[in-house]
Amino acid sequence: MTARRLVFRGFDAEDEGRREALCTLGNGYFATRGAAPESVADGTHYPGTYVAGCFNRLTTEVAGHRLEDESIVNAPNWLPLAFRIDGAWFDMEQVELLEAEQELDLERGILVRRLRFRDQQRRTTRLVQQRLVHLAHPHLAGLDTTLQPEDWSGTVTIRSGLDGAVANTGVARYRDLAAHHLVDHHITEAGPGLSVLDALTSQSHVRIAVAQRNRFFADGEPHQVPTTVIGDTRVDHESTTEVAPDSPVQVEKIISLHTSRDPASTEAASEAVDSARDAPGFDELCRTQAVAWSRLHRHFSTTTSLSEPARRTMLLHRFHLLQTVSPNITDLDVGLPARGLHGEAYRGHVFWDELFVLPVLDLRMPRLSRALLHYRYRRLPRARSAARQAGLAGAMFPWQSGSNGREESQSWHLNPRSGRWLPDHTYLQRHVGLAVAHSARHHHLATGDDDYLNTEGAELICEIARFFSSLATYDRSIDRYTIRSVVGPDEYHTAYPGSEAPGIDNNAYTNVMTAWLCATATRVLRELPDRRRRELVDQLDLRHHEIDRWDRLAHRLFVPFHDRGLLSQFEGYHKLAELDWEAYRRRYGDIQRLDRILETEGDDPNRYQISKQADVLMLFYLLSAEELAEVLGRLGYPMVDIPANVEHYLARTSHGSTLSAVVHAWVLARGNRRRALEFFDEALVSDLHDTQHGTTAEGIHLAAMTGTLDLVQRCFTGIEVRPDGLHLNPQWPTGLGPLELTLQYHGLPLTIRVSGRTVAVRTAPGAPAAGITCVCGPHHERLGPGETARFSLGALPTTDPTGEPL
Repeated sequence: MTARRLVFRGFDAEDEGRREALCTLGNGYFATRGAAPESVADGTHYPGTYVAGCFNRLTTEVAGHRLEDESIVNAPNWLPLAFRIDGAWFDMEQVELLEAEQELDLERGILVRRLRFRDQQRRTTRLVQQRLVHLAHPHLAGLDTTLQPEDWSGTVTIRSGLDGAVANTGVARYRDLAAHHLVDHHITEAGPGLSVLDALTSQSHVRIAVAQRNRFFADGEPHQVPTTVIGDTRVDHESTTEVAPDSPVQVEKIISLHTSRDPASTEAASEAVDSARDAPGFDELCRTQAVAWSRLHRHFSTTTSLSEPARRTMLLHRFHLLQTVSPNITDLDVGLPARGLHGEAYRGHVFWDELFVLPVLDLRMPRLSRALLHYRYRRLPRARSAARQAGLAGAMFPWQSGSNGREESQSWHLNPRSGRWLPDHTYLQRHVGLAVAHSARHHHLATGDDDYLNTEGAELICEIARFFSSLATYDRSIDRYTIRSVVGPDEYHTAYPGSEAPGIDNNAYTNVMTAWLCATATRVLRELPDRRRRELVDQLDLRHHEIDRWDRLAHRLFVPFHDRGLLSQFEGYHKLAELDWEAYRRRYGDIQRLDRILETEGDDPNRYQISKQADVLMLFYLLSAEELAEVLGRLGYPMVDIPANVEHYLARTSHGSTLSAVVHAWVLARGNRRRALEFFDEALVSDLHDTQHGTTAEGIHLAAMTGTLDLVQRCFTGIEVRPDGLHLNPQWPTGLGPLELTLQYHGLPLTIRVSGRTVAVRTAPGAPAAGITCVCGPHHERLGPGETARFSLGALPTTDPTGEPL
């Protein structure tokens, strides 16, 4: 990487998938992987284009099981551009590469590819390609290609096309499953150099139309009208010209992508043709692209003295976040896909990852986080239906969500190490509803948006509280409520050893967060204006006994402990066997996916005190020590020993999820900054260096990328949004120099500057806001527009809990 650019040099077939994912270009509406335009899906390359929210279901018979899967659809490929010199089509693996470079401009959202090659006839040629997916014109993308002979004359034919014969084959472990989502292809020639291809998704019946406008130039002058070649599922524009040394040939390809899901549209193919025909040229699109990205970057301004590689990687993470969640999503019905719009892992589904993303957006561009919360609100009827079908009340949100919010979790999954298909019970991760409720509450506290709370927010929180209330049962023997047969964030424990029944009991994270939720729901009801509270109670048919039950749960939920101050991950966890971690590390080296290793050996992760990722420790990620003490105190439990819990579970975690490094960096930041920064560094490079060995090629890990931004934005600054104001407890390492952020809190733009345990808060002048309350240690200060407050909490500790220097 160079300053604000990601650069790959040379060609490495083994690494091409990672490069393509990291060089994806998108605008929130759709995204296209950074595959070479002449490439096809061949095991090395994978040119994928994905439209946000466009899903389709297919059914497959595998290993005696009927599997139905909903996947984000790989849309028609708009990239194809090939050329031949005197009859031989270019193939990068069949020429001598003299120079090869691919450069992603992270400021402007433009991908540049430069090649200089010598073919088998010893002819030397230069190729320069620029590509964009336009941020301000969400249906437009462009590819500009210049081919220049250096030492030869001859005939060049360039073919630029659209390919509808695509399938979802980008993830190896899904390749036994049905993959062809597009049917009923139609191709229309709409004018000279203008054509459209549209196809239908087989089950969801979404029309996807891509129109292309190709213009060919020789020596800078417009060339002949291209020939159109139409096949069953493909259309090409082809042009042939004579060239001489230093006589460039250029083709400008502008495409427009529309679907039948688009608002304010008539028919996808005609919309695509109209916008492709009327689109500006490539140079003008580059200019307006730069303006649009500059405007968006300003909302996410962060100035640090981190190392240059760390700053560049954080810019890369911000870039991929904003390509997936741009202002273009505000009018779309889309959620937050866990792997962005960058690949097909997890089939494009929406998990709980918004929990790690929305807090960043709440304090930068809250209208984006509200749009993502609206995705959940729109699916509230489906969540209510799921709860009813399970014999429960309220709203049961699915672990994996797609088009309409039904449960999309797979019932069977493939262990690629053993080749066996296994039952999958991870759908029992009911805690996804807790994440939705927490995100709704954080959004209101960060924005002060009473309109949101009075409408969607309160309804979401109350209906999720209703569900967890009905999920809990009273156990007379301990005079407490329990929650049984669930799966926690860890994911490795889906049953007790030897049990046929799925699920474990009293997951500490689920139970504590349920207690938090029940207290929050009763508080939210009190905060509502009297008229709105009465309306909501009538609308939901909330009875007094239900609200009273929420209060009892907030005071009487069972939380498992197995030692003084040490939480049990779930009831019975401490009775499980200990794993010989060193033996497995010696035998396998990489043990991130211990579950797959153990299953291959005929063993079961349910037998051991192991975790894929943070589970208990998620409590310290979501709740401050003061908030956790309040929840546990209300339940009648003493406050836990946070450092002891962190060390206990850190020693038993394999970090099989990229989120694990984010959470561990967060929970270690207060007590062990050195180790926290080690995990921060690990999270920074997880996708850039593909630390999970092949997963980046299947799509970036959006929550982990955003989590690194939030570690800087909220964790190291100690920013918390609470009902009584904006709390600051800075822990920024002094050796890293000052940190400065531009945020938005309760509608008021402000700048926060942190150095060590000193912090200054400056509000924007003339802003239309009543003011905010800042809390730092014992200090409270009310700030109006154009005012500054400075706080100091003394020096940072110089040693960690073990006495080791920091």
